[in-house]
Amino acid sequence: MKNSPLVATIVSIFAVVDGRLQVLLVHRTGEPESGKWALPGGLWDCLESLNEAATRKLVEETGANDVYLEQLFTSSGLDASQEMIAVAYFALVDANDVRLRQEESWEPAWFPVNELPSLAFDNNRLIDQAVDRIRAKLGYTNIAFGLLPPEFTIRELQNTYETILGSPLDRRNFRRRMITTDLIEPTGKARRDGAHRPAQLFRFVSRDPVFL
Repeated sequence: MKNSPLVATIVSIFAVVDGRLQVLLVHRTGEPESGKWALPGGLWDCLESLNEAATRKLVEETGANDVYLEQLFTSSGLDASQEMIAVAYFALVDANDVRLRQEESWEPAWFPVNELPSLAFDNNRLIDQAVDRIRAKLGYTNIAFGLLPPEFTIRELQNTYETILGSPLDRRNFRRRMITTDLIEPTGKARRDGAHRPAQLFRFVSRDPVFL
């Protein structure tokens, strides 16, 4: 009887770091694909759900647990050395909340999504698909909440959108759209940055997934 294929969970973890959309990678020190960078992941032990396994991996790598996590796809053939089914997820985290694992053997590090090396297990394709999904969902969901702190200025929100989309947005139109679609609401507070006048602070109406 043919053995059942192995199942692994893989998580693309994204954050805005140094003004750029970046993804978290780990450095492989064992076969297969030793010496290459790859996305965090691991074999599924069937003792927890796949979503629970992906969430656990996310917390292990970043220390963050109040984040946006979504299943991306299920695929075979990412590991040519053995029969493997990969269940891929992506997550969005606020870089200020991240505490990377201090583990020399994996050397977790952030990489800009548009400057990636050749990754193990066809992970470049996986990341490309995740970025396309994120960009598309900016137009009809509140997905950006995963990348921002609970309170933020309109400028910070627009910077996040522009970083993901890779193009500038009209300031007035952006503000009007965010408010009229009821994605965000004012907190009643303001924050002063340097010598500038205080900027109004906003929050997402919901930090759970919302579709317009």
